[in-house]
Amino acid sequence: MPNNHYHHIAFGPGAVDRQRRGGGPPGYADALERPDDGPQELGDRELLVISRADQFCLATVTPTGWPYLQYRSGPPGFVRHDPATGRLRFTDLTGNRQFVTLGNLDADDRLAMFFVDYPRRIRLKVFGRGTIIETDEARTIEIAVEAYDWNCQRSIIPRFDRDYLKQLGAAYQKVAAEREAELQAEIDRLRARVAELEG
Repeated sequence: MPNNHYHHIAFGPGAVDRQRRGGGPPGYADALERPDDGPQELGDRELLVISRADQFCLATVTPTGWPYLQYRSGPPGFVRHDPATGRLRFTDLTGNRQFVTLGNLDADDRLAMFFVDYPRRIRLKVFGRGTIIETDEARTIEIAVEAYDWNCQRSIIPRFDRDYLKQLGAAYQKVAAEREAELQAEIDRLRARVAELEG
């Protein structure tokens, strides 16, 4: 039976009522009828999406209860996973020095991360609790993952960056070269057979 911790975090009574009245999938509300399974562990599929990500949106909670959303980016793999603890972490860059996310996490460690893989049209939501680790060299945000969920692909508009198109082109060129070599080998075999028959 799937872990229901995400449902217990995300779906309040109002959401459940609207799901039932609006014809939402019964599994959403049904998952709340049993006790909370507790934190989820990220699986291979989730870790693959996170390891490929070069951007994500990070939400924290302000002291007045408002959601605060920030965009974070870096080279693919800038969000790292520690297999020993199951935690995620990324280096927090200086930015505009408003420190809103850090101030929010000082008061309330709850956060959400939203990853979108545009070429593959997949998106992943992660709930967690953030800890700020500060050293002389860098400041890092470490996330103890609580729950995650996948969104449907329907509304994602595919986008392709240069690196992705370059990789795709290289893959197609490799397949084309392999096929060309196969066809040339077949031509050579047939020519040899014809020469044998004529000879």
